[in-house]
Amino acid sequence: MGVAALMTQSDDVKATVEWAEQFQGNYRLMTAAEKAEARARLERRYSAQYSKKVTVDTSEALPGVLMGYALNIRKCIGCRRCVNACVEENNQSRGKNPGERIEWIQVLRMERGEFSKEKMNEGYPEGLGIQVGGNAYTPAGQVLEGQYHYEPALVPEKDATYMPIACMQCEKPPCVKVCPVRTTYREADGPVVIDYNWCIGCRMCMGACPYWARRINLTTPVLPKAEMNPVTHYLGNRPRMRGVVEKCHWCLQRTRQGRYPACVEVCPVGARKFGNLLDPQSEVSLILARKNVFRLKAELNTFPKFFYFYD
Repeated sequence: MGVAALMTQSDDVKATVEWAEQFQGNYRLMTAAEKAEARARLERRYSAQYSKKVTVDTSEALPGVLMGYALNIRKCIGCRRCVNACVEENNQSRGKNPGERIEWIQVLRMERGEFSKEKMNEGYPEGLGIQVGGNAYTPAGQVLEGQYHYEPALVPEKDATYMPIACMQCEKPPCVKVCPVRTTYREADGPVVIDYNWCIGCRMCMGACPYWARRINLTTPVLPKAEMNPVTHYLGNRPRMRGVVEKCHWCLQRTRQGRYPACVEVCPVGARKFGNLLDPQSEVSLILARKNVFRLKAELNTFPKFFYFYD
């Protein structure tokens, strides 16, 4: 369509815009004028596509800010309001067919349990001479292997605990190291972002991420016009294409305007906190100084800026 439009000098806005997008440079290497041009192109196309005025923010990293996130693991009730708010805020695909539903946040439901000395010699299965540990077939503590498609009538459930996970915004992100086209990188204020136009869908970043935080659009994203959030950021929640990878970016369209991420705002128990790690009086800094804090898979030395804590 784009080639045809170019060859015929067509006035078809959609065709010429798509053609221009194919040849735009990597976002990090664009001049200010090129960024402004790309922004205007996208705003025209999205506004026409979704029948509403769509804005594409290009705000740069905030000086003196290093974003950080903290989550009180004991307060989470597994309601998954954060998941739904994230989908709505960040224009994630919400179709019903396989591959059409994308969620950046996963809330793992894990059974509570304990190791029991009394079960040590029970073994399983009995009578066959095959012995395994007596605790092997009952819940034995909280591990990072849980359900995330649970649908209880009420939460929190008895004998269950919940572990939300998403992109950890690593200081040394493995996903950045493996990207062959340098489409993903860490911004100066902390979040790891993706230039969707340069993503080739090779999924090497997905394989490198130890936190299962990245998603690929295997199909054309399903985003109804009425549900599309028109307030977007170029490196954030603007609509994605088929075949590109996406992930949490701490709601750049919000946080660079002084707002909380959507998941923080919607949490009914106040389990989620967000702030500037360089400000010793920020909510997150005070939590790091005073609470019991841990990071997932700290032994991998990826240095997440997503911290878990408990009172």
